[in-house]
Amino acid sequence: MKDSQVRIRIPIHHPKEHRQALFAEEDTGSIATLLQKNKLMQQQPDARGTLPTGVKPNRRTTAVPSAANSVDTALPIAGVAAHGTRAASPLPHLRPSAGRAPRWGSRRPWLPFAAMAGVLVLAMAVPALMAWPRQTAQPVPPSSRTAVPAAPSVTAKGETPVTRLPGVPPMPAVPAAPARSVPVAAEPDVRVYVTSTGRTETLQLEQYIVGVVAAEMPPSFEGEALKAQAIAARTFIARRLLADDTSGAPAGADVTDTVKHQAYISKAKLTREWGHSGKSAELAKIQQAVRDTKDTIMVYEGKPITASFFSTSNGYTENSEDVWAKAVPYLRSVSSPWDKQLAPRYSETVTLSRQSVFDRLGLSRTAIAASTGGGSMPEIRILSKTEGHRIKKIEVGGSIFTGPEIRNKLGLRSAEFTWKAEGDRIAITTYGYGHGVGMSQWGANGMAKEGHTATQILLHYYTGISFAQASRILS
Repeated sequence: MKDSQVRIRIPIHHPKEHRQALFAEEDTGSIATLLQKNKLMQQQPDARGTLPTGVKPNRRTTAVPSAANSVDTALPIAGVAAHGTRAASPLPHLRPSAGRAPRWGSRRPWLPFAAMAGVLVLAMAVPALMAWPRQTAQPVPPSSRTAVPAAPSVTAKGETPVTRLPGVPPMPAVPAAPARSVPVAAEPDVRVYVTSTGRTETLQLEQYIVGVVAAEMPPSFEGEALKAQAIAARTFIARRLLADDTSGAPAGADVTDTVKHQAYISKAKLTREWGHSGKSAELAKIQQAVRDTKDTIMVYEGKPITASFFSTSNGYTENSEDVWAKAVPYLRSVSSPWDKQLAPRYSETVTLSRQSVFDRLGLSRTAIAASTGGGSMPEIRILSKTEGHRIKKIEVGGSIFTGPEIRNKLGLRSAEFTWKAEGDRIAITTYGYGHGVGMSQWGANGMAKEGHTATQILLHYYTGISFAQASRILS
């Protein structure tokens, strides 16, 4: 071997001996105890001599001399006597140095592998946790969905309460399926024969009612009275349309525009004479009353009634059989005290010649002279009165008439009247105006002035009726 070469001897020990040395140190106690022993050992010279300068105990050192001073010698290493009977440990360089903490894997070599495995498991678990499906409320089947009220409700017996998860918005309520409704028929048309033009006018039902109310009731009446009139007029025409009744009307028409059916003002005339002649406010008032009662009619036992009406009562209405010889359950006599107070023509007197009376009643002078014993004045005598305080039976010149017959033949305003002979003339005073069956228009206005509604007015004048929709009846 050449002198320039440097040989370094490094003792190599088996790992098993390393572990045995560690176990021997663990038996001695803490690291502080080991340091104390090392210090005592340094004070006693080794058998091979003192420690060279610069070499520290308990720390692995390797002295590498320069090339000029290289020698073939072994480096002295300080040792520590073993505890108990064991030989001195030849592995002082594998012990932890004084003041330095042991490395984290020096005593538990499996810890690094466990830590790396834990990191790998965590790296794989985090994405899996993020992708894990969140628990959500199960949707309720459509057949069992019901609207959830805003206020807390008590769960019905046998019904499972739904638990709402935190952070999950409540499921919107689904409205229940609407019940099957009866299809509503389109608004029917009404064919009106206009006598002034000789033509038939076809228009929708509600527009026809506007023309009837404008013709039948003064627009100055109370709004509730106008509404009552609109319902009565609509009921009258609905009954005819349902029965396909065209009696008294020319071919191709349902009704006429006269009092034979219902008075009516055409749409063109309303526009011309009402809309542009300072009566637009009155027309608007009537139209509003019709809109407020749209599609409403009166029925009795599910059928539209005969909604008869007249202008002014004598204080009472009539039973139908006293006027038309047929008893109708909803056309009963009721009191109507408002007419006398409000109607400007509640009573009216007409004067007729005796000859005119004879001719209109179909009486000859011979019959009258025989019945009166040759007198010049025909004998007039009331035989009976109706429940509505009108003349039921009357005898004139030996012949018997009903009150309505006298009214119609003589052209009187009412079947309640009185008379007075004035020479060759007869003065007849009537009370009220119209046949007296059904609703009194002036009475309706009086009720409205007292605060009664349209339905209350109609329930008063038509006994036992109810209300329905014309569209459903006509469909």
